[in-house]
Amino acid sequence: MQNKIIKVNSSDNVAVALINLKAGEVIAFEEEQINILSDTKSKHKIALNRFEPGDRIIMYGVLVGTANSTIEKGDVLTIKNVKHQSEKVFGKTETFNWTAPNVDKWKDRTFLGYHREDGQVGTENVWLFFPLVFCENRNVEILKDVFEKELLKQKVNPHQMLLRSLVSGNEETEVASTSSDVFNNIDVKFITHPGGCGGIRQDSESLAKLLAGYVNNPNVAGATVLSLGCQNLQINIFQEALNSINKNLSKPVLIYEQQQMGTVDQMLSTIIKDSFEAIKKANQIERKPAPLSKLKIGLECGGSDGFSGISANPTLGAVSDMLTALNGTAILAEFPELCGVEQELVNRCVDDEKGAKFLKLMKAYEKSVVDAGSGFDMNPSPGNIKDGLITDAMKSAGAAKKGGTSPIQDVLDYGEYITKPGLNLLCTPGNDVESTTAIVGSGANMVLFTTGLGTPTGNPIAPIIKVSSNTELAEKMPDIIDIETGAVIRGEKTIEEMADEMLEFIIKVASGIITTKAKLLNQNDFIPWRRGVSL
Repeated sequence: MQNKIIKVNSSDNVAVALINLKAGEVIAFEEEQINILSDTKSKHKIALNRFEPGDRIIMYGVLVGTANSTIEKGDVLTIKNVKHQSEKVFGKTETFNWTAPNVDKWKDRTFLGYHREDGQVGTENVWLFFPLVFCENRNVEILKDVFEKELLKQKVNPHQMLLRSLVSGNEETEVASTSSDVFNNIDVKFITHPGGCGGIRQDSESLAKLLAGYVNNPNVAGATVLSLGCQNLQINIFQEALNSINKNLSKPVLIYEQQQMGTVDQMLSTIIKDSFEAIKKANQIERKPAPLSKLKIGLECGGSDGFSGISANPTLGAVSDMLTALNGTAILAEFPELCGVEQELVNRCVDDEKGAKFLKLMKAYEKSVVDAGSGFDMNPSPGNIKDGLITDAMKSAGAAKKGGTSPIQDVLDYGEYITKPGLNLLCTPGNDVESTTAIVGSGANMVLFTTGLGTPTGNPIAPIIKVSSNTELAEKMPDIIDIETGAVIRGEKTIEEMADEMLEFIIKVASGIITTKAKLLNQNDFIPWRRGVSL
């Protein structure tokens, strides 16, 4: 029989409802009888003792809030009776020791990837088009239309065919069949963005680092870059950013400046001819076996619910630990969603310098948010709150589980590229797409993305594996969910068993055997983080 409530950590003074509970129900829990005082939806939290105003609320073993008013034992926690609260952190407080999981059965496993000359291995083979400035977005869109129609031979959108049938009055109109791609060993992707000029120079420099990271990402075979000529993000700034990441980059990077080339037609004709020849060569690169140590996995969550922190996120954490033990790389981002767990993360940093950098980035980020008239406590979205994540610290404590338990080898600011295997912290916003965009720009060749509510996010160059925290979501939105962890909630599988399944799935996606739902939907989201103001 399934348990009705669960306590995540032995020191917690609240429990999570695993099913809907009715007022008046009496639950046997830890040799006590708990009288449920209010109707409580699954995923929400029940008080395991009486709280007076100001009392500390502990979940995941950390402070996640304080009581705003008296909360009786067995009553539900809400945004009215609880407020956000987290511990203050000043530096390391203890020595960290880690026992790595046994990965003997994985150490000789491989995936089929695209080997690059710098030693990185891609899980995709992508030719990427992008502008240095928003003024070139239209030209990128024209190129996208041309290449997708002629190279990718995409079928007509079924929604377009539906409208066509309504306009014509002919309900028999059929969707055109899919033709074979001209090239079968490379994808052609296109990025547009609103940056590169008009803001502060630092934003353009930050965008240059992000775009350089995309070019250097092992999933990219080469790139076509469009510049106007007069913008803040000059070609030399982009080239310097690329050089700082990889001084010996051997990938073809074709750069065109409109103000030096004459008419749009002349420029586009040149770009099409040059890019076609380069894409033909890139299509000759084939998948070859690579050790799992070449995987660089991003860890992301979006549309989280009250189960995310006890099923999907801990499963990612176990995968992260396994990958770290295999000398692979994991990237934990979303700094607003690490608020409240800073002490644990600082203690896990391999040296004081890394811990100090993490705290400096966190404090600077939080100050900028406060200066803007908000705060990290405003991070939970209406969807989060509705499904049981009522304080930022509570959300953070569950979100941090994606990072597992391994030592933190490095701490990176936005736009910095991964250089060390193991677990890395990357400063990004909590916004799903902005964070995923940054993770891939820092070198991730795949991203594991957990969700409890459903988020249809993808990326132009990296597979995004959607992980559902509950079975109901996977059944309701099967077109966006790749793998679900509801069996953990029901007690049918352990976190370790679920992690084994997930790593098998990752290997198949990395090898091109399984195509993610986001890729099938052609979901190619790209949003740079704009830290400054518009000038």
